Amino acid sequence: MTFKKTISRIHLWIGISSGLVVFILAITGCLYAFQEEIQNLTQPYRFVEHREAPVLPPSKLKAIAEKELPGKHIHAVLYAKPGHAAEVIFYSAEPEYYYLVYLNPFTGEVLKVKDAQAGFFPFILDGHFYLWLPHEIGQPVAATATLLFTVMLISGIILWWPKNKNATKQRFSIRWNARWRRKNYDLHNVLGFYASWVAIILAVTGLVWGFQWFAEGYHKLAGGEKSLMYAEPESDTTVQIATEQIPAIDRIYAKIKSETPRSSVIEVHIPVTPSSSIEVSINPDDETYWQTDYRYFDQYTLAELPVQHVFGKLESATFADRLIRMNYDIHTGAVLGLPGKMLAFFASLIVASLPITGFYIWWGRKRKEKENRLAQIVLTKTHRNHRVRSTVGIGEN
Repeated sequence: MTFKKTISRIHLWIGISSGLVVFILAITGCLYAFQEEIQNLTQPYRFVEHREAPVLPPSKLKAIAEKELPGKHIHAVLYAKPGHAAEVIFYSAEPEYYYLVYLNPFTGEVLKVKDAQAGFFPFILDGHFYLWLPHEIGQPVAATATLLFTVMLISGIILWWPKNKNATKQRFSIRWNARWRRKNYDLHNVLGFYASWVAIILAVTGLVWGFQWFAEGYHKLAGGEKSLMYAEPESDTTVQIATEQIPAIDRIYAKIKSETPRSSVIEVHIPVTPSSSIEVSINPDDETYWQTDYRYFDQYTLAELPVQHVFGKLESATFADRLIRMNYDIHTGAVLGLPGKMLAFFASLIVASLPITGFYIWWGRKRKEKENRLAQIVLTKTHRNHRVRSTVGIGEN
């Protein structure tokens, strides 16, 4: 068996075994690509009229939101850029829930209480990450299919590669006036090749989430040394300062706001336990996430606390650390702005078509093989009957 025939077999069987999952991952990724833009257009409660006035501090917004969802745990208070509503985030892993309370940051008016796990886009995201299965089952299945898809992409490029210069032009164009089988073959090969270079990036960034061993190897290969495991530094409960009238989260917010007046997003995390620190996320660009500064403060002394993982200050992040922090923005194409999102959208759409066109190529070949076998059987029988008739004729003479 030749090298290309071996690669073809590998490509075929990986495609058959993972095609349905790859289709689901690609089509859900495609549908999720512009979720932020669509939600901004269809959810007016995300916006408020901007005023030249101070916003309410985190403790005030927290108290207002708590009345809407009593007994639920508040994860953070988020201030978006001017003209946007503030968000109070309620989240718990056990029992699992995720709510958003949108408020006017100037008046405290409740604009919307939203179950962030309900609706079209959460449904799509659940399919993209977990295939709508229980998380402990869906996540490894999706990750394994992504790994197989990466191998399939590489094998597909090998199979696509032209044997000689005469075949090169054919590999880059689709014969639209050909029969449907040929058009289907060209759609799989040509579009698959064009999309493969973006698809490999989408697959690799997906594998960073899929497997911890892959994420750590990817980070180390890029030269990373810090831990990828998030760990919150602890406040020193032995040196508690006398409680002041202004809550710690308000003082921290005022400090961050004065230091970063042009930040687009400031998210103040509420301490969970007496030893928890106050985490604050400061993002200068609300279109991406990788530039976010993650800072941690002792909830009693307000002293800033250092961390040894990649989720710290951007200025202390190495190239490898930034690569990991960029993973979501690269995966969605947001790192290149709207053109990047469009590129990811069309690449995902083409990837979703590959299992379909690939299946028809396989099905067409199987059908042709069957037709050839039937033709051979008919030919053999015809030849045999001809010999019999000839023999009978000779005997009679």
